[in-house]
Amino acid sequence: MPGGRTKDAGQEPDRITREATAHVARLARIALSPEELDRYAEQLAAVLEHAAQVAAAPTAGVPPTAHPFALVNVLRDDEPRPSLDPAVVLAEAPAAEDGRFKVPPILGEAP
Repeated sequence: MPGGRTKDAGQEPDRITREATAHVARLARIALSPEELDRYAEQLAAVLEHAAQVAAAPTAGVPPTAHPFALVNVLRDDEPRPSLDPAVVLAEAPAAEDGRFKVPPILGEAP
C-alpha cells in the first residue's frame, strides 16, 4: 500500500495518499466519492500522525495498566437478613402452584 509507511526507524511517516485511502476503502468495501476520498485521506493522515506521536511517547519504566485509576469494588458484607414471607410473595404472583411461581411452558412443551 503506498503512503502511510515509515521509511526508517525514527523518521517521520509518509503522508497517506489519496490512492492509499482508496485502497483502504476498497478493502472495507466502502464506496467513496472523490470529495470523500480527499476528506478521508486528510483525516486518516491526522489519525496516523497522532498514533505515531502516541507511539513515540517515552514509556520506559511505566508499568502496563488496564485503567489510569486504581479501582476498588465497594461491597457490603454479606449478612443474612429476614426475607419476605413466601406466602405473601406468592399471593402477589399471577399464578402459583405448590409454593412456587407458576410460569407458562417453554420450548413448545405441552401445558
